[in-house]
Amino acid sequence: MQKRKALTELTLQELQDRKQRSKGVLIGLGLVMLLACGTLIYLAIRVEKGAPFIAIASGCAMMFLPMIAYKNQLDTEIKKRNT
Repeated sequence: MQKRKALTELTLQELQDRKQRSKGVLIGLGLVMLLACGTLIYLAIRVEKGAPFIAIASGCAMMFLPMIAYKNQLDTEIKKRNT
């Protein structure tokens, strides 16, 4: 299995490529998650025992935290290299 390079070992171009890729993934998954959460909230309103749907919809946002943290690490590493 191939090891992932640390961010400090990557070139500036590789960092910028990873930043663009992670931004695209966040936008794509964000749109899908927004649609899914909307559907879950709609079902929670329409179904008599729909409270679990609201809990699932609010918990889905937690999925984005690792990806946002990774993007912030990329941003700080790019800023270090540019200064």
